[in-house]
Amino acid sequence: MGWKEAPSAVPVATAEADASSPRVVLFDFDGVLIQGDSFHLFMRERYRRSFWRPLLALLAAPLLLAQWPFSRQLPTLLLVRIALLGLGERRYQAAAGAFADVLARRPRQFCRDGLQMLRRHQAQGDRVIVVTGCEHVLVSGILAQLGLTRLEIVASQLQPGWLGMRLLRHNVGRRKVQSLAELGVTAWQVAYGDSMHDVAMLKQAGEAVLVNGTPTLCKKVEKALGRAVTRVEWF
Repeated sequence: MGWKEAPSAVPVATAEADASSPRVVLFDFDGVLIQGDSFHLFMRERYRRSFWRPLLALLAAPLLLAQWPFSRQLPTLLLVRIALLGLGERRYQAAAGAFADVLARRPRQFCRDGLQMLRRHQAQGDRVIVVTGCEHVLVSGILAQLGLTRLEIVASQLQPGWLGMRLLRHNVGRRKVQSLAELGVTAWQVAYGDSMHDVAMLKQAGEAVLVNGTPTLCKKVEKALGRAVTRVEWF
């Protein structure tokens, strides 16, 4: 199956939306609207600004290495717990908000074409939902700093724990579709993603758009979807 280019126009869904309702358009965040992984950047900043967190992570290295052959998620979760250790809900919100402000001001951090496309969909009256694995407070703060309003955000969530904030919901893969269903969103006309983690979201879209995907990734996504995707190059 081949792919088709659509670098300058809003993709037209193959399945028409109900005339009485706006089209529903989904955007992933990391790799689609921002360069890189925003929560990972936040975690790196947490370690950079602390002298004891890197030391604690070093002490935990044997456990991290023991977990790695069986699961990459477990070592990552442990490193996140260390980065958030001692942060209650209010302190976390303040830290995430401050980092969102810093990140939004970094040059060339965001995909200009992606942000323009999102605004174009809004101008057309579409219902735009950002569906991301990034944490809700952080991604909300970043989008607010960029002046993006009238957005619905479906994201990962943390919850307070005895030792600090910890993961409540990791909104990746099939969980994105489940989270949307819990909000009553079961159909969408366009979806923008950038990886295999977005396949479940792309599969149910009338128009599946792969952002900055390599030919190899494009073939994998198309094989998983069972149909062609629209491939765009965004900078």
